[in-house]
Amino acid sequence: MLVVENLSVNYGAIKALVNVSCRVDQGEIVALIGANGAGKTTILNTISSIVPAAAGRVLFEGEDITKTAPHEIVKRGVCQVPEGRRVFSKMSVLENLEMGAYIRSDKKGIAQEMERIFHLFPRLAERKKQLAKTLSGGEQQMLAMGRALMSQPRLLLLDEPSMGLAPMLVEKIFEIIGEINGTGTTIMLVEQNAHMALSIAHRAYVLETGQIVLEGPARELAENPEVRKAYLGE
Repeated sequence: MLVVENLSVNYGAIKALVNVSCRVDQGEIVALIGANGAGKTTILNTISSIVPAAAGRVLFEGEDITKTAPHEIVKRGVCQVPEGRRVFSKMSVLENLEMGAYIRSDKKGIAQEMERIFHLFPRLAERKKQLAKTLSGGEQQMLAMGRALMSQPRLLLLDEPSMGLAPMLVEKIFEIIGEINGTGTTIMLVEQNAHMALSIAHRAYVLETGQIVLEGPARELAENPEVRKAYLGE
């Protein structure tokens, strides 16, 4: 579904990514793990065209989207939930979700998607008239995910969904990620909590200083002594 080929990205003189290649097959959850500054978010931002590639290319369903505008990438079926949630704080929960459907005009379909999101996230249904800035961190994360799902993505890019959340909420968020994947949405997941990421992913890539140093089935990486020592605290 998604192929990243020899991707290099620079921030001025800093090489953020160096010849990175990875792929996501339809129906998978693929995790990117690594230390802060390893380049995980940069991969997502380059797929979304928020950050330009210096070299290499990104293919989605066989088409080169490397130089495609960000809003066109959403129209093609790739949507990102950014690190830090980035909800529209002065808008209500309902308005945030409606913003997620900005590329759609099928009113009936939008209403059905809204119901599905309220089913996935009952807390949002209870708070739909509340301003987004009054929500807790976990509720804002649910809202950011719901907003992305309103565009009906075939590929969902999740950037640090558990950041700053209480352990109980982290488990809930990951449970919901599993549910979203179970209904047919393919997911690429960047996550600091390597243990949770590897427990839910089918495959994973380990990044260090802008390069992929390990890749394979998530279960195998979870048993890898280097990964356990570096990222699982063992």
